Amino acid sequence: MTFHAQILTLYPEMFPGPLGISLAGRALEEGKWSCTPIQIRDFATDKHRTVDDTPAGGGAGMVLRADILSAAVGHALAAAPQTPILAMTPRGTPITQARIRKLASGPGLTVICGRFEGFDERLFDAHPEIEQVSMGDIVLSGGEVGALMLLDACIRLLPGVMGASSSGDEESFEQGLLEYPHYTRPNDWVGRMIPEVLRSGDHAKIATWRKQKAEEDTRLRRPDLWGRYKDARVQPASDVRQKNKD
Repeated sequence: MTFHAQILTLYPEMFPGPLGISLAGRALEEGKWSCTPIQIRDFATDKHRTVDDTPAGGGAGMVLRADILSAAVGHALAAAPQTPILAMTPRGTPITQARIRKLASGPGLTVICGRFEGFDERLFDAHPEIEQVSMGDIVLSGGEVGALMLLDACIRLLPGVMGASSSGDEESFEQGLLEYPHYTRPNDWVGRMIPEVLRSGDHAKIATWRKQKAEEDTRLRRPDLWGRYKDARVQPASDVRQKNKD
């Protein structure tokens, strides 16, 4: 089954863009995924193909109109009714690797790319199935770059894209931690040595070292992740039993 992405955007020429090269590009050529950019302006009703208007209540910028976007969403849903639909917005829930894995395991997704000051909120009232997501605590000029990030994160997890199915198992966020640091040749680079344990050939010691470094780096660099990781480790046994029962 091919993973198919629909992208609702004012700039369809941005897709596949960088996803047409390297790992994602090879997967695209091999038919492991496909994408259909949908021009939002095609659903405008005036001769100027207007998709935005001034914000109610005043203020700077323009707002994407709910009626135009709803028509575009309806078109996308009719074409792929079983796929989740996500809107890229800094007001959305931060995306997680767990959510990415779930999306990558499905038939595809539809992404709505915001622009200007964002969306008329009534779009989400009319379409509660739209999942509002953010790629982090940043503001971009439009949702297209965020959509490329989202798609890349999904595509690399598709079967056969990374090669070995276990390639991503120890990456950052997969186990609730940042990934351990990596080294490669030369062994001695300007007086900086590869840690001795990594040259020992003792796989048990290497695994222990990597786990310790992952925990240490997460604690120092991402205290938010570390807090969640610690909470998960000290989860009461009764909660674990209940989860297993469910």
